[in-house]
Amino acid sequence: MASFEVPGLALAIVKDDAIVVAKGYGVRRLGEPAPVDAKTLFGIASNTKVFTATALGLLVEQGKLQWDAPVTNYLPGFQLYDPFVTRELTIRDLLVHRSGLGLGAGDLLWWPPSTYNRKDIASRLRYIKPAASFRSAYAYDNVLYLVAGEVIEAVSGQSWEDFVASRILMKVGMTGSNVRHSAAAGGGNVAAPHASVDGKVRPVAPFDSDNTNPAGGINSSAEDMAKWLRLLLNEGRLPDGSRLISAATWRQVSTPVTPEPNNPPPPELPALRSNFRGYALGLEARDFKGLKVLTHTGGLPGYVSRVLMIPDIKLGVAVLTNQESGEAFDAIAYAVADAYTGGARTDWLAGYEKIRARTEAAVAEADRRTATMRNAESKPSLPLAAYAGTYRDAWYGDVTIAMEDGKLVIRFTKTPSLVGDLEHWQYDTFVAKWRDRELRADAFLTFALNPDGTIDQAKMRAVSPATDFSFDFQDLLLKPVK
Repeated sequence: MASFEVPGLALAIVKDDAIVVAKGYGVRRLGEPAPVDAKTLFGIASNTKVFTATALGLLVEQGKLQWDAPVTNYLPGFQLYDPFVTRELTIRDLLVHRSGLGLGAGDLLWWPPSTYNRKDIASRLRYIKPAASFRSAYAYDNVLYLVAGEVIEAVSGQSWEDFVASRILMKVGMTGSNVRHSAAAGGGNVAAPHASVDGKVRPVAPFDSDNTNPAGGINSSAEDMAKWLRLLLNEGRLPDGSRLISAATWRQVSTPVTPEPNNPPPPELPALRSNFRGYALGLEARDFKGLKVLTHTGGLPGYVSRVLMIPDIKLGVAVLTNQESGEAFDAIAYAVADAYTGGARTDWLAGYEKIRARTEAAVAEADRRTATMRNAESKPSLPLAAYAGTYRDAWYGDVTIAMEDGKLVIRFTKTPSLVGDLEHWQYDTFVAKWRDRELRADAFLTFALNPDGTIDQAKMRAVSPATDFSFDFQDLLLKPVK
């Protein structure tokens, strides 16, 4: 925690069906004494995804769904860009990142919080062009988990939130947890999110939109995550011997479907070499020291986490933090896994400190190279006022650019926080500097002109490689609205 500037952390360790650790460390908020304890809530973000898969499994067991039936059997109006994919996309496909959508495609429909509702977002996916052919490649997405939430509501008659709260959290005994992003802002025993903003770790605003709760909305604690780990390591069996889900359903959830690139480990940590990697239903599968691992991470503004299970030795670890350091949660999770699997031990803290330093240096070098490419003497092709107007992207909607006090200002009409001052960079490229500096996502905006000098289109991309992938600016094609 000291090495990676993490104010507060929750740790759960389960071994052989016993809770070894369920404990809090540090403080909920920098500068305040309130400690993190076993009941302190953290946003678990995408560690929610396996809860959504489990909810679908419950409906399969009830005969209300089939894993390999088309989504359109349950949501007749659902469409993706390609009619073939619309027809063939199954319930299983919603969960395994092989639809053909690109990394984070469509996330700007909900991230940062937008005024679209869940049904609006699902209906706009039909306008997003695929990045790959259907079922040919792995690319992580969030929006199809939102669609999975819509399926749950359509076939159960309950919202995703009510279904997961009543049919999963209550049954497992996770009585302190909740199912809404917005609850993180509700006070009580909740860890405040923190992030490094302009080089200093400080509290940041919690993500409070409930649109994508099925992809990442659960807030939980060390105590409750320990109960969840026990359930999963017992293949769906509760402590009293009854079952939340059948062993057959657990096999469906935990079996890899989509191969993931199995890249070499970072040179600082050769112990992370794996023989296979694949995505199951809301969980990743890989190996560690020859043993199968089921794992996932979660990331939101100010909250990042790791859940890791090694079923063959009945080990489960959950690390929830209130600062954006993946190195912190992995240094802890893998040290625990190392201790229980035997053999040579790795200095995970030293390894991740080196990785962080190398990553920070690489980002700084990329930012330096970007700056050196600029021709500061160049001028825009047109008077500034000529760039003003309304621009429309087929899947996002409208973006406006207006002259205000002699400067250009960009506004995403469905995303209140995406308001930025356009500063000229070079030629017909500007930088959108968002007024909300907690976004950490400044973006280039480049205009292309027609032969007559009018604007044909504009495209965007993040300025820094450190920008979160959910800012999928690069997928926008902004056309002037005549």
